Amino acid sequence: MPTTWELKLVDCNVREVTDNDWDWADLVIFSGMIVHRANLRTLIQTAKSKGKKVAIGGPYATSLSHECTDAGADYLVLDEGEITIPLFVEAIEQGAESGTFRSNGEKPDVTNTPIPRYDLLDLKAYAMMSIQFSRGCPFQCEFCDIIVLYGRKPRTKTPQQLIAELEYLYELGWRETIFMVDDNFIGNKRNVKLLLKELQPWMAEKGYPFSFNTEASVDLAQDQELMDMMVACNFGSVFLGIETPDEDSLKVTKKFQNTRDTLSESVDKIIRSGIRVMAGFIIGFDGEKSGAGDRIVAFVEKTNIPLAVFSMLQALPDTALMHRLEKEGRMLGQAADINQTTLMNFVPTRPIEEIAEEYIRGFWNLYDPVKFLERTYRCYRILGEATYPVKEKRAKKPFDWNVVKALLTICFQQGVVYKTRFIFWVYLFQMLRHNPGGVGSYLTVCAYMEHFLDYRSEVKSEIEKQLAEYRALKNQLKSDADGQNVGQEEVRSPPRKI
Repeated sequence: MPTTWELKLVDCNVREVTDNDWDWADLVIFSGMIVHRANLRTLIQTAKSKGKKVAIGGPYATSLSHECTDAGADYLVLDEGEITIPLFVEAIEQGAESGTFRSNGEKPDVTNTPIPRYDLLDLKAYAMMSIQFSRGCPFQCEFCDIIVLYGRKPRTKTPQQLIAELEYLYELGWRETIFMVDDNFIGNKRNVKLLLKELQPWMAEKGYPFSFNTEASVDLAQDQELMDMMVACNFGSVFLGIETPDEDSLKVTKKFQNTRDTLSESVDKIIRSGIRVMAGFIIGFDGEKSGAGDRIVAFVEKTNIPLAVFSMLQALPDTALMHRLEKEGRMLGQAADINQTTLMNFVPTRPIEEIAEEYIRGFWNLYDPVKFLERTYRCYRILGEATYPVKEKRAKKPFDWNVVKALLTICFQQGVVYKTRFIFWVYLFQMLRHNPGGVGSYLTVCAYMEHFLDYRSEVKSEIEKQLAEYRALKNQLKSDADGQNVGQEEVRSPPRKI
């Protein structure tokens, strides 16, 4: 944005938009993902009702731009901002009342991307910051919209460029976790290794002020050198898109990279290298056999993955999956809200009732308090002592009463209230004995259970409600069809003498 523009950032994950915010703004610019769809449309309508000019960009606007226009947006700043934001700014300065700005297939050189305005954030409101090193993914998963939005050729920033972003966060006082938000951090392994080679001495010089999380493909397990370099730079966890342990389903959805090695062995190898694994799982692939949900739960238990994000398959806009399903006449509406509490937006190859029931049961079992705590403990016992240089002088983190309060809450809830009350203390003392360097991270993961324990009830309630509505509609349609068939039979049958 131009340096002459006065900017205010409101993150609706952190706080509501106030009347003062609305009154202050001459122009309101929105961005968000498809999961924010309902809230974004409401905010656009609110801004218009207050007489504001509205612009919107980001993944949601790029994927479903017509919805943004229908909601009242004046300017659509689509695709990647390095190309389209300058076009938008120029139009504004020339007095344009509306407009759509696209890159027309051009992908920007991200080595020219400026440092994000982290100073506009209330840093105290966050558990982690986000930094991006690359865009794009070399794979071709049918259901994924990343390759639609960013292409299949990963583009990376330079090591010096990314370290300059880290330096800025460091100067602002950030000393917590940083999430490397690349959809596949190792999409360009050569450039990632160049980054890590530069990052490690910087981290050591600063006293390892950050820990890192990221996302990667499962083939990370094939490169021990890369995993060792990540651990040396204080990468603590990685999110893997495992999707399903069923190889036939992986082939159907073109996720071939997950079929090259045994998935459970790959996960175990990553954990034993010192990196905790988070993972995403999906149910509802074409040709899927009954019991897929139970097999996912069994896989998570076997591989000691504490955090497993479980969803029913959704056909995202403009993906290869959506185009195929449209040709087959199986889409139930592109505009359906897409999240973990909604039924699938297409007709699957096995009964939706069966898939939904497996999904509910799987989600419930994955976040049973005892099972979750046991998986987390087993994972951290495997991780053992942190493998980066523990003798290095560490940057001191400021004392935070919120951390103490959270720790006391976890100990009370899981050590006194829940059915984990006995094993919580046993596992905590075992961690202090066998993996004292991992206790802080272990308790942080334990804290996630507080969210998922409530969320699993929400998922169960919402899916059961939609399933009941689906069954009622299905029965009504069947009843109407049976009635129509009876009427036709009466017309066709000759009169009978009684």
